Order: sequence, then structure tokens, then C-alpha cells
Amino acid sequence: MSREFVTPPPVERGDRVAVLAPASGSAERFPHVLDRGLRVLRERFDLEPALFPTARRSDEWLYDHPEARARDVEAAFRDPDVGAVLTTIGGNDQVRILRHLDADVLRSNPTRFFGISDNTHLHTALWNAGVVSYYGGTVMTDLACAGGPFDYTIEYLKRALFDEAVGEVSPASDFTDEDLPWDDPANLEECPERESNPGWTWRGGSGRVEGRVWGGCLEVLDTVLAANRTIPPLDALDGAVLLLETSEERPGESEVRRVLLGLGERGVLGRVGAVLVGRAKARDPFSDPGPEARAEYRENQREAMVDVIGEYNPDAPVVLDLDVGHTHPVVPVPVGGRAVVDPSAARIAFP
Repeated sequence: MSREFVTPPPVERGDRVAVLAPASGSAERFPHVLDRGLRVLRERFDLEPALFPTARRSDEWLYDHPEARARDVEAAFRDPDVGAVLTTIGGNDQVRILRHLDADVLRSNPTRFFGISDNTHLHTALWNAGVVSYYGGTVMTDLACAGGPFDYTIEYLKRALFDEAVGEVSPASDFTDEDLPWDDPANLEECPERESNPGWTWRGGSGRVEGRVWGGCLEVLDTVLAANRTIPPLDALDGAVLLLETSEERPGESEVRRVLLGLGERGVLGRVGAVLVGRAKARDPFSDPGPEARAEYRENQREAMVDVIGEYNPDAPVVLDLDVGHTHPVVPVPVGGRAVVDPSAARIAFP
């Protein structure tokens, strides 16, 4: 593992960007959603998406061909005409491609990589290779979301693509965690219900922290721990800023606590300097428990996060309800990049 980090060069307008599926094949079932995301890349970002072979493959084919997914990732990084690599969506089995992936290719050809959820495996692999990547910017969710992407998402994704650094971030004014079914193309034109955003929730320590970001989707980090392929040496996480968020599977409080206990007993929680937690997605794609139940679910998850993190690291500031992960809008957080967490100024920046 390299301890020296490189931030891949920014993309320029007109550049070719790779779109591929290292995790799930939802584009095969919902081609209209992928097409909408590709159109957003062209029209809102002036980028030319290049579909790599896995992009439109089915879930069944992708599951049976983990090596082909790894080869697609390597080919995208090797291609000198590719300015960035964007994933179509997340998934459930990306851990299976890691044994086939040549980390030296990633390190030798640093390219900006974007994805969330199951792509946590690739983020941790890139972290170990010393290459900064971006937790956000998934084509079918962040760009092709119903009603169109939030202006907030567009603003911060442009920074992550075109600028040297994402810079200082602020809470979005409103958000949604409602998913409209993709099987009806007309739903892409509908606007999901939005809620007013009360802002970030600050808990724990009061001291300013600056460190490199490591982490991703909590449920996927559980697999990262179990597989033990991309967990870095603990001393590499000294003073790091841990990124956590949960998926549309809506893990219960006991599951959140269990995964955090694993991170605690592994030594991760005690090493980091601060923790950033994305807003909990309180609806699944098929049901809405109602506003009171959603508020209760989010609060229960906040308390579970704060309780367990505080048990292992009482001095670490914990910032909850960030716009990152499975709700909309999003900030693409630079995994492996520097983060500043300053409770006294209620400030978060990625310089």
C-alpha cells in the first residue's frame, strides 16, 4: 500500500469520461434511466460519456463475470483519453472483483473515480493505492434522478470534476429520499417530495480536525471488514476522517450498532480524528412509512452512531446529516483527500 496520495488531474470540458458497471447491471433493466444520466453529462457538464462493455450488461452476466468487471475498470484507468470514470450504480457483490484487480494499474494511471454504495470496495482499493476518489456522482441515481438533479448536486459535482479541490461545503436547503419507480419512464419527469433541511447535527469533540477521508457505505464496510482485502494498516488511519452513510436497505439500529462495534473492535473508530455521517435514507424504493416514522428512524440512527463512536473515541467530533450517499442532493466527498472538520466554526471543507 502506498502512503503517498495523488489527486488525479481535473477533467476539462469536452473530455471523454468512462461509464461502466463494476457493481450492478441495472442499466440493462432500465436503459431509459442510464440514457437520461448520459444526457445530463452531455448537456449540463459538456462531457462526452463513453460506455464501456459492462455498462449495459445484466445483473446475471456481471455476477458471473467479476474478472470482466475488473478488466473494465483497468481499461478505463489506462485509457489516456478518459478524463474520469463514473459508475452506473451500486450493487451487492463488488467485493468479488477485487481479487482480479491490479492495483498497480490504478496507481500508475490516476483518474478521477465516482461512485457510491457497493463502490465503497473500489474506493478502499484506490485509497490503498494512494489515489483520491469521489464518493458521489453515480450516473443512474445522482444524475438521472426523478425530476432532474438538484442544482446543489450539479454545483458540487462540477467542483469534483473540474476543480483541484471540492473546497468548503454547506448544507443543502432541502432534500429528498423518495424514489419513484424506474419501470415507468414517465416517473423520471415527476418531482419527488422534498423536505426542508434543518442542517448538520454536530456531536462530540470540539477541536479542529484535519485528516484524510476513509470509508463509505456502512453495510459495505461490513463486507470490507469481513473480506479483509482492502482494510489499511491501522496506523494509516491515525487522525483520518471517517465517512459513513447507510443505503436504501434502511439498516435497523441494531445492525448499525453491530457494524460500528466491528469498526470499533478492529481499532478503526479509536484511530480516526472525526466522523462524517450522511443523512439516513428513511424510505425504501417501494414504501413510505410516513413523516413521523421517517424522523424517528433518522433520530435512532443518529443516536446509534453517536453512542458507539463515543464509546471508542469520545474526543472525536461527529457530524451527522451531511448531503452524501443515498439521499438527494449530494456532495461528492474526496475519499483519500484532505478534510477539515471544525466544530467551533461549524465548518467542513475539502481543501
